[in-house]
Amino acid sequence: MQYISTRAAQGQAQPKRFCEILLEGLAPDGGLYLPTHYPQVSSEALMRWRTLPYADLAFEILSLYVDDIPEADLRTLCRKTYTAEVFGSEAIVPLKRLEEGLYLQALSNGPTLAFKDMAMQLLGNLFEYELARHGEELNIFGATSGDTGSAAEYAMRGKKGVRVFMTSPDGRMSPFQQAQMFSLLDDNIYNIAIRGVFDDCQDLVKAVSNDLAFKQGYKIGTVNSINWARLMAQVVYYFAGYFQATTSNTERVSFCVPSGNFGNVCAGHVARMMGLPIEKLVVATNENDVLDEFFRTGVYRVRGSADTQETSSPSMDISKASNFERFVFDLLGRDSARVTDLFGAGLARDGTFDLHADPLFAQAASVYGFASGKSTHADRIATIRDTWQRYGVIVDPHTADGLKVAQLHRQAGIPMVVLETALPIKFASTIVQALGREPERPAKFVGIEDLPKRVQVMDADVQAIKAYITAACA
Repeated sequence: MQYISTRAAQGQAQPKRFCEILLEGLAPDGGLYLPTHYPQVSSEALMRWRTLPYADLAFEILSLYVDDIPEADLRTLCRKTYTAEVFGSEAIVPLKRLEEGLYLQALSNGPTLAFKDMAMQLLGNLFEYELARHGEELNIFGATSGDTGSAAEYAMRGKKGVRVFMTSPDGRMSPFQQAQMFSLLDDNIYNIAIRGVFDDCQDLVKAVSNDLAFKQGYKIGTVNSINWARLMAQVVYYFAGYFQATTSNTERVSFCVPSGNFGNVCAGHVARMMGLPIEKLVVATNENDVLDEFFRTGVYRVRGSADTQETSSPSMDISKASNFERFVFDLLGRDSARVTDLFGAGLARDGTFDLHADPLFAQAASVYGFASGKSTHADRIATIRDTWQRYGVIVDPHTADGLKVAQLHRQAGIPMVVLETALPIKFASTIVQALGREPERPAKFVGIEDLPKRVQVMDADVQAIKAYITAACA
C-alpha cells in the first residue's frame, strides 16, 4: 500500500509507504496523506470479521493499509492496545440500544474518557515501536480543542524517544479537560495554552509543519487527525459498530457523528469507501456550523477567531476543518491541482470556496452518503434532559448534538448509530444545567481539578513557539 498527498502534482511526488508517513503528519507540500486506493472488503471477509475480538478486527483492517510492519508485530501491537483493562470491556466499543433503530456506540471508556483514545492508544504503541526500530526520537507538536491533547499525552507519557508539545486555546476547555492535561507532570509532556481559539492552535501546527527545515531538524510529528495513522485506526470502530447493529451483511446502517475537524466522520467515509454497508454519514455540528453549511449549500466558509463561537460543546468550536480536504479530494475525483487551488491559495485569499454549481457537489449526498445538521445550546440541554428522562442515560454535550441531529435523518428499517464523544463528567457544568445534578465521576479522577498543574501561556506566535520547542530540546 502506498500513500499520496492531496496536493501532489501528478507524477511529481513519489508515493510513500505507511512507516514513511507515520511520524510525518502533513505532507511536505502542505497536503494530507491518503492511500492510493481504498482496499475493497468482500462480503466473505465481512462474514469472517463479524465475530472477531476487537483487537483482531483492528489487525485485519490495519493490515490492509500497513504492509511494512511484520504481520506478527502489527498483531501484537493491536492486542497490546485494545484490552478490556484499558477500555473497560471485552467489546471495547459496546453498542447501547436506546430504542428500536437508535443506538449509542460507546467510544469513551479509555484512559481519558473520550473517543480520541481509540486511535491515540494505538499511535503511542506504533510510535514507540517505529522509533525503537530506527533508534530515533520524535517531537510531537499538536493542537487540541479539548480531548485530543489529553488522549495524546496519556498515550505518549513515559514513551521512549517521544516528547509532546500540545497547544490548546487558553481558557476555552472545560475545567476537567484542562486538569486532565495540565496535571500531567511527566518530563516529556509540555502544555502550551495559546491566547486565542482552537483554529489559532491548528494554524501554528500547520505553520511549523510547513517549515520543512525546522520540521526535519527537530523531528516534528503530529497526532492530530491530519495524521493518517490516527484516522486509519478510527475506521475500525465503524466496522465494530456495524457488526453489533446488524445480524447479516445485507443490512445497511447510518452513523451520526458529532464533528468539528472532520476526522472522526472522515474515518466513516473511508469505511464506506472500503465497502462497509453504510447508508448515511450524518455530520452533526454545533453553532460553529462550517461543515453543515457546506453540505447544505456547497459553500465552505472558514470563520476567523473573532467569529468562532464559544459553546457548551467546546471540542467542536472549530471553524477550519483540517480533515475536510481529504473528502474534497475524493469528491473532486482526486484532482490534486484543484484541491491545491481550493485549500491553498483560494482559502488564503478568500477564506471560502463554493462548489454548489459543480455537478460533483451533488455526489456528496448521492454517492458518498453525507448529510448534516446543526445543534444549539438550547438543543443540547433539551436533548441531555430528554435522553435521561426517556432512557436513563446521561450523555455529554457533543453526543447530545449527535442525538439531536440524528433524529432529523432517521429512516425506517435502517439503524442509526450515534458515536459517543466523551463521558459526561468532562462537561459537568452543562450536565448540571440540564439535569440539576453532576454526572458520575470515575474514581481515578476524583479531585483531579485540585492537582498541581504545569502549563505555559503564550501568544499565537510561530517564532515564539519554535523558540520554546528549541529550548526544550536543548
